Amino acid sequence: MLRRFLPLIGALALAACGQEPQGAWGDASPVLYEVTGKDGAVEGWLFGTIHSLPGGVQWRTEELDSVVDRADLLVVEIAALDDNAAIGKVFADLAGSPEQPDIGMRVDSEHRPDLFALIERGGYSPGDFAGIETWAVALMLAQVDDDGSSRHGADRALLADFKGREIRELEGAERQLGIFDQLPEQDQSDLLSGVIAETKKRDEDPDRLRRAWLSGDEDALVEASQTGILADRELRQALLVGRNRDWAAQLDNMLKQAPRPLVGVGAAHLVGPDGLAALLEQRGYSVRRLQ
Repeated sequence: MLRRFLPLIGALALAACGQEPQGAWGDASPVLYEVTGKDGAVEGWLFGTIHSLPGGVQWRTEELDSVVDRADLLVVEIAALDDNAAIGKVFADLAGSPEQPDIGMRVDSEHRPDLFALIERGGYSPGDFAGIETWAVALMLAQVDDDGSSRHGADRALLADFKGREIRELEGAERQLGIFDQLPEQDQSDLLSGVIAETKKRDEDPDRLRRAWLSGDEDALVEASQTGILADRELRQALLVGRNRDWAAQLDNMLKQAPRPLVGVGAAHLVGPDGLAALLEQRGYSVRRLQ
């Protein structure tokens, strides 16, 4: 049953469902930043990706295509996104754990009716999760109402653009999934409860966050990085803030070297006071929006 897992990490802050015709999405202007050094020379670029989209959404821009041509290498969260077998094995190795509590006992009673409804919509039964850790259950159920596909994600498109060129990864699947695996059980329970709550909230405006991503609405993206699941202090520290600080240190070293990277990571990681743009500015770089 674990084979049903598809890569989702980094998408929780921008999870969305529903599908609209392209005209309803508005003009494309995803967040794209240019990073310059103290001497004013361009050192690289930051692009906010989204990991799952319906087919047919036109999100590419002339500015982004120009940057893709100019960049010397691509930096992403996970380089081998197409290797579902390898990622699935990492997930299964980390997620499987015998004698887990009944799934209904892993959340507060108020969430149980919605939890069981979500399980049923996903084609699962409660017993399917008997040997799966709570964080993994949360990631699996977060996909139930997503009508998009990681095949259409912006990160995969960038990986295709850079085929034959250098690609580096900030984390990789094992390290990224390991962050979830190392969460204390209470935080894992909070993650599952957050997924349940987010699923209910999405019903109000299914494509709100996808539209925010496509238009590059930074205020809405900052809100997404501070509310819902990421309003929980411990989860926000583990899933967003701590990772951003680690990535900023890695990128600082890369930007000081000659090759100029295009950095494509989930859009929620770029914006706000704890985002990569602000963290790089704290390290002496100038960051400006290109579109």
